[in-house]
Amino acid sequence: MKFGVICVSDRCSQGICEDKSGKLIEEIVSALGETAAYTVVPDETDRISQAIIRMCDTDKVDVVLTTGGTGFAPRDVTPEATLAVLEKQTPGISEAIRQKSLEITPMAMLSRAVSGIRESTLIINLPGSPKAVKESLEIILPVLPHAVETLSGKTLSCGGNY
Repeated sequence: MKFGVICVSDRCSQGICEDKSGKLIEEIVSALGETAAYTVVPDETDRISQAIIRMCDTDKVDVVLTTGGTGFAPRDVTPEATLAVLEKQTPGISEAIRQKSLEITPMAMLSRAVSGIRESTLIINLPGSPKAVKESLEIILPVLPHAVETLSGKTLSCGGNY
């Protein structure tokens, strides 16, 4: 699997802080494949959308994972930037992350993260903190191989009964 990782953070994009969450994503997903594209962008809708489009359309990654910008802060616009480039939404993924995360912290209900598909790439918004990134990836990693296989057309059935 080929992954794209986008850290959305004004402070990281300015070099004020180090991107710990994006690096953690790269480390965790290395068990399933390689990070073929990585970038850090500020909390700006156009910059986030452009990064997603480039990873999907040019880099041809299988999965784009964003980290940051999914909360209530005035500059948190990752969900809006993601929705602007999706062809299909996959709400079950984001709902599963929120549901399981609510067992850990009530703050999970404040997540506005979304997920979806652009052409044959799965795009998933993750929280910004390393702890929440790790917890979220533990929830979704088991389904990623099947999701990518299905998007690539290699699997015709999700139920296995055909």
